[in-house]
Amino acid sequence: MAKANTEAIELARLTERQQRGLIDVLNEVRRSDGWSWQLPVLLQERCWLRLSRTPLTELHRLLPPDGRDEAPELMHYRRLLEQGVDPLLAQQSCWQDFGMEDCQRALQDYWSSRDSANHGWTAQRYRQLVSSYRERIERGITTVPMLVLARKNSVEGHQLIWITETTPVMRHTCA
Repeated sequence: MAKANTEAIELARLTERQQRGLIDVLNEVRRSDGWSWQLPVLLQERCWLRLSRTPLTELHRLLPPDGRDEAPELMHYRRLLEQGVDPLLAQQSCWQDFGMEDCQRALQDYWSSRDSANHGWTAQRYRQLVSSYRERIERGITTVPMLVLARKNSVEGHQLIWITETTPVMRHTCA
């Protein structure tokens, strides 16, 4: 399914009250003094038909990003492989630099994170959301990110939808 269709479906599921709330949030962002960690982020829980908002500064507490794949030991190992180092020699280098126990712990944490349901919400995706939000606001674009949370016990990922004044559902509710 195309991304635009998926976004339209998610936005169509919002109640009229939630759609009016989106307009209020956009108006608030438009009146803001530019970039701030206090700008809102919307969280949609589809199972409960709940749409909530949180300041960006609180997002990492409500929805902790998984950064276990960015452990220094694993990053160093990947860098060595990119440089063409043999995997066994790269592993030995990491053991020497970080210690065998820490390397094993980082690897175990990484693999256990693959088994847990973080729904693709990684530290990298979190940083991308923050930098995209900041860039858009600094360019004068009135926008709010809405994270459509994956259903519990599913393998689907959290979806990110950028709500703007030109978002189709917004045009219908503004008319």
